[in-house]
Amino acid sequence: MNELNKELLCKIENSIKESVSEKKIGIAFSGGVDSTLISKICYDLGYDIVLLTVGFPESHDILFANEVNKHLKLAHHILEIDSTFQNTVAKIKQTIKTDNLSWNENCIAFYYVSKLAKSLGIDVVVTANGIDELFCGYNAYRLVISEGESKILEVMNSKLDNEIKMMKAVNQIASEFSVRIIQPLLSSDFIEFAKTIPIHEKIRDSEDLLRKHIIRKLASEVGVPEISYTKRKKALQYGSKIHKALLKSK
Repeated sequence: MNELNKELLCKIENSIKESVSEKKIGIAFSGGVDSTLISKICYDLGYDIVLLTVGFPESHDILFANEVNKHLKLAHHILEIDSTFQNTVAKIKQTIKTDNLSWNENCIAFYYVSKLAKSLGIDVVVTANGIDELFCGYNAYRLVISEGESKILEVMNSKLDNEIKMMKAVNQIASEFSVRIIQPLLSSDFIEFAKTIPIHEKIRDSEDLLRKHIIRKLASEVGVPEISYTKRKKALQYGSKIHKALLKSK
């Protein structure tokens, strides 16, 4: 492992240790590189972790999370979304009062994650939120890379601001179950560090469909299964089929 990756791993570990004091934690888990990396690091740090996956029956996230955990062999629980979905949608819209589709989708997903956590006696759920924002995980970064580093930073700051605000709404929803959703990689210290990592370690050019290269390299080095760290991004709301169901409900 090179020095930059060692420093990145150390910073992630420190952010987790500073944010998460509980021994037993849930981890919002899709099987993708971000949630699997966080899961592996938390496990290696000695936390008692339970992987939590939600989605409609036969959704991508449920199938893929199961596949990845065949390699990890960690405690793993799944909650399949059922006929209560429409009631949940109405409740969340009433609570957070926004027309922002992404906010509604994420709050719905974390409503079910929190419900699952509560049923297992888990009070704290750790997420990998922040990696896509800080390591150019979104397509938006491909679209602006030709405009230079300052434009990438502008997009990054905008996405970080949105994510931090959205996770406050997510925690408002999770509070119904007395569950806290923690995002160690949205801490100010980690954000400051991640911005110092060269852009070419994150995204190569406008044709770069994989992105987050330094994260994927670190994941391979700490023992994340290859099927996870080579997988292209699929956002929670799509992988769980929540996006599709929400559009149908309108």
